[in-house]
Amino acid sequence: MSAQLARFVRYTPTLRYAIDRPVAHAIVQSPENFVKMMPMSVALLIALALLFAPAVDAQPWPAKPVKIIAVFPPGGSVDQVARALAQQMSLQTGQSFVVDNRGGASGSIGTAAVAKAEPDGYTLGVVFDTHAVNPSLIPNLPFDTLKDLTPLMLVGTGAMALVANVAQPYKSFKDVVAAAKAKPGTVAYGTIGAGSLGHLTMAQLGNQLGVEFNHVPYRGGGPLMNDAIGNQVPLAIGSVFLVSPHVTSGRLRAIAVTSLKPDPSLPGAEPIAAQGVPGFEAYTWWGVFGPGNIPAPLAKRIYDELTTAINAPAVREKLVAQGIEVSGAPGSELDALVRKEMARWAKVIKDNNIKSGD
Repeated sequence: MSAQLARFVRYTPTLRYAIDRPVAHAIVQSPENFVKMMPMSVALLIALALLFAPAVDAQPWPAKPVKIIAVFPPGGSVDQVARALAQQMSLQTGQSFVVDNRGGASGSIGTAAVAKAEPDGYTLGVVFDTHAVNPSLIPNLPFDTLKDLTPLMLVGTGAMALVANVAQPYKSFKDVVAAAKAKPGTVAYGTIGAGSLGHLTMAQLGNQLGVEFNHVPYRGGGPLMNDAIGNQVPLAIGSVFLVSPHVTSGRLRAIAVTSLKPDPSLPGAEPIAAQGVPGFEAYTWWGVFGPGNIPAPLAKRIYDELTTAINAPAVREKLVAQGIEVSGAPGSELDALVRKEMARWAKVIKDNNIKSGD
């Protein structure tokens, strides 16, 4: 019984922390001596626990289908990331990984479903950069962004691009700033929606440069691109993946990117950091989370499978095609990114009095 007892204590976090830590250490380090010394009543209780508790490695993860909640509707980048991972993880584990799209409220509806799920590894979620914005933008979120979720992997990041209709005079970000200074509030730009990363990025740039831009929110990338192409809105900011096909077609002109380095898919578009705002950068990002309190060994197991999936050539090819710079960083780095982004955009939202639906 001694070896089984040691294994049970080592791999059962609830029991390990429920009993005194020195006692747990003694069990793991020298189970034979502990068994000899403990009272019969304690031995009986532990024997019963071992009898009725499930063996920790009898059900290796995944032992049943896994749900991956994509927190935005089908067709978008979050959906495509979730499906690429699900397909590959199904292949490599022999178990089903099923994508469940739960869009709405900037991803917070789907994220709430992840937060409320059991921390058993059978409900995961793929989120977007709005995850770090929502706490400041949406009142009374039904979950705590930092406490109710387990960060598992940073899938990757991506730059945004500021584009102009080719009929517009703007050839660079410096041209846009000069026009905004000459006629404050008259230079309009469109985004995929109020409180989107594009909106917050332009608001922060306006604050830093002392200029006022006119924000025009749209309901998604499709309507935004349609109006930018039709010259209904002179400027638009969105992910490189969103704008690059229209730049390639010659209908839009890329005049700046939000990364520190130029993007090879948008030749001629210099970083904003090189156009009068040194050090400026802003990135979209995608991450995988689970419910809060996933045991560390299980979180590691999930991360290992995600790592295998993200390094598969077919998956990496799909992600790169989305304009994603693949990362694969562990949950600790994703957690640090979320905290940093939350602090950054909370200040921008407060300083500019941005409300959901503005």
